Amino acid sequence: MSLQEHAFADVADVRGRLKETGYLADEAIATTVFLADRLRKPLLVEGPAGTGKTELAKALAASVGAELIRLQCYEGLDESRALYEWNYKKQLLRIQAGTGEGSDAADWRSTHDDIFSEEFLLARPLLAAIRRDAPTVLLIDETDKADVEVEGLLLEVLSDFQVTIPELGTISASRRPFVVLTSNATRELSEALKRRCLYLNLDYPSAAREKEILLARVPELPEQMAEALVRTVRALRAMELKKAPSIAETIDWGQTVLALGFDSLNEEEVKSTLGVVLKHASDQARAISQLKLGAN
Repeated sequence: MSLQEHAFADVADVRGRLKETGYLADEAIATTVFLADRLRKPLLVEGPAGTGKTELAKALAASVGAELIRLQCYEGLDESRALYEWNYKKQLLRIQAGTGEGSDAADWRSTHDDIFSEEFLLARPLLAAIRRDAPTVLLIDETDKADVEVEGLLLEVLSDFQVTIPELGTISASRRPFVVLTSNATRELSEALKRRCLYLNLDYPSAAREKEILLARVPELPEQMAEALVRTVRALRAMELKKAPSIAETIDWGQTVLALGFDSLNEEEVKSTLGVVLKHASDQARAISQLKLGAN
């Protein structure tokens, strides 16, 4: 089933196919994904870092057999990195070959037309996704980290799924990619961008759901140990940390205690493996001083 023809039959189909990839979607996630597919609208997923936003896009691509094309946003991202640029080194070599001794104006015109052809075009993620004929999921990751000017570039792509290249004209998508934008909400995205998207807020899951996710990804982990890990992770997230543990780090911790053969989570075992979930020395010091580790 291709994304062009709608990827999912219904909400239950979304949940079932995402689950096959290892991603456990609740009703809100599955419903929003289904509507984004059915209405052919981009999906904006917002929430704290580490709540599974990027993983949702990866699972979506895997569930429908689509290629994932990722645009990682950052401060200073510009059109040449997001959309396209010309292969300047190759163009220079072509110019040198075509404008040697004895060349005339006609030769230069021919060379000029040649160097601004498809052969010299380097497609970046946005253009690459638009030009693909096969099913594609375009992930625009951490959109809030890009400069405001980049949003103007995204508006044309998300409104008409087309890109205008002055030297080549307008390139329109023959098959619309499924677009997922993620944001950690470090800044407010423009209303114009939001209007073009369906919106999904992803927060940390409940204890029961995180335990379900942990056991699905680390099935050999004893249930009692999973409960202890989730309880400890949730206590860590309640502290004022530089970086709260993500769901992925909960899974890493589960795999860690399993690999080490721990059958309980006492104070010494937490201290020895705390670096799996907390990546700042100050966060680890705060956790050790505030957690009642012996109770776990």
